[in-house]
Amino acid sequence: MSPQPAKMSLQQARGLADYLLGDIRQEMPTTIRVIEAASGGKLDYAPDPKSMTALALIRHLVTVDAWFLNSIADGAFVGGDNDAVKNAILTPADGAAEYRELVTAAAARVNALSDAKLAEEIDFFGMMKLPAAVLIGLMSKHSIHHRGQLSAYLRPMGCKVPGIYGPSGDM
Repeated sequence: MSPQPAKMSLQQARGLADYLLGDIRQEMPTTIRVIEAASGGKLDYAPDPKSMTALALIRHLVTVDAWFLNSIADGAFVGGDNDAVKNAILTPADGAAEYRELVTAAAARVNALSDAKLAEEIDFFGMMKLPAAVLIGLMSKHSIHHRGQLSAYLRPMGCKVPGIYGPSGDM
């Protein structure tokens, strides 16, 4: 039998949450730039029939990033994409505006959690139970993963890739 991992202290949970939320705040402008860069491009582009279209990927980034953070704030993961918001996103500008508003508000909700709530384990659809603070990192990885997908779509869509962690070949 494998040993149980040690519980996260309140101080560790707050420190980790502050670090990860700061990282998310730092990544948000880049994500928004990548979403905005799809303007004027072929939003129905997908590199493979199994892949999401560019517009579907923008909608996914916006709705799931906000949903993920709100789920952490709520202490439970239920549901998924917000269909009303998803269907209201018709352009990259819509997506950027919604991302800016919804993800900022959701991150603020997580930041307002008590240290005890940040240390509390949350069940992630029966796959794992992790402290809320740790799940913030999973949200960030999810966001960066899909932002990377969208950035790889941009040139085939007829758009330019913005700088992400430095200049791109289009700058």
